[in-house]
Amino acid sequence: MPETPRPIVRLRPKIDPRPLRRGFPWVYADQLVTDRRTRALAPGTLAVLEDAERRPLGLVTVNPASKIIARLLDPDPDAAIAPAWLRARLSRALALRDALFDAPFYRLVHAEADALPGVVIDRFGDAGVIQPNAAWAEAHLEPLAEALAQVTGVGRIIANGTSRARALEGLAQDTRVLRGTVDAPVEVPMNGATYLADLLGGQKTGLFYDQRPNHAFAARLVRPGARVLDVFTHVGGFALAALAAGAGHALAVDASAPALELAQAGAARSGVSERFEARHDDAFAALEALAREGARFDLVVCDPPAFAPNRAALDAGLRAYERIARLAAPLVAPGGFLVLCSCSHAADLGAFRAACTRGIGRAGRQGQILHTGAAGPDHPQLPQFAESGYLKALFWRLDG
Repeated sequence: MPETPRPIVRLRPKIDPRPLRRGFPWVYADQLVTDRRTRALAPGTLAVLEDAERRPLGLVTVNPASKIIARLLDPDPDAAIAPAWLRARLSRALALRDALFDAPFYRLVHAEADALPGVVIDRFGDAGVIQPNAAWAEAHLEPLAEALAQVTGVGRIIANGTSRARALEGLAQDTRVLRGTVDAPVEVPMNGATYLADLLGGQKTGLFYDQRPNHAFAARLVRPGARVLDVFTHVGGFALAALAAGAGHALAVDASAPALELAQAGAARSGVSERFEARHDDAFAALEALAREGARFDLVVCDPPAFAPNRAALDAGLRAYERIARLAAPLVAPGGFLVLCSCSHAADLGAFRAACTRGIGRAGRQGQILHTGAAGPDHPQLPQFAESGYLKALFWRLDG
């Protein structure tokens, strides 16, 4: 039993507790009784959640400043969030990745889907990058880092606090090294190419592991000598995988000059520099310019950031996805391939596919969907929690 009684928070009357009992991990602010005592709880406080009939539902972490006011940590309301608890969660996550990968480059913890709400951990060999995106994780950051070192043996640990989610939790933007030293980008082998991840200054944790299987599927579509366009390439994304598969030339477009420098360095490490071209430009402007130039490619990939990060942005986001499809489709050679991606939680697969279909049609093109991709298995999905399955990749073959 805990040494001191934990505060109790309670669902409002008429709020159905069954989704929480079945594994849904969030309680929204309008579902909880938010009296003066609850509003006074410090962000990250551990509390016992009860239903309206005062029956315990589990141990939660509470943040009165967040729309997600409570996150379920453990169905046992008396669970001790101690080093042993953290090690057990990390060991479970590591066992899955050890079964999936033969090298330590992967997402180790995918937040709620790995029973660590609001926590993302990506592993880069002997380095681990923690994103503490919830107040409880920020409060437990040091024991979490210690458990990570003990379970995985990593010698370098970085806390990356630059995500949008932290702002929603009322947390400061801050990145710092917790263990060891980091003085250069890390080489990451994937799909026959070598990528470079900037663990301190790059986007998110430095690399997007979620697209690994989609990079591989796109590489299967490449024929020797193929021309490839990779828009929103980040550090080389689809372009380096396609070049490793034998593409003749890849044009990589991104608005971030530092990301393109890493992409060029990755091309050099992969031995494909002579076939790799970087273009520093806004994606929409680049697509329009390439159309004016009469450029055509055998494979075109557009992997933008989240245009619809929440429901309020959904309509505008879907219009942006439609516009991307409309501008990209004319650049695909007859019989070539178009890959359109979305990492927006708010845009489900049906809405995203419809927006892409409209855009392709308005460009005067038609085609077949060959494959629908998702995030790799190191980004497992919690079936009760749709938000854990955010990534969508549509692979089209376009007619003339």
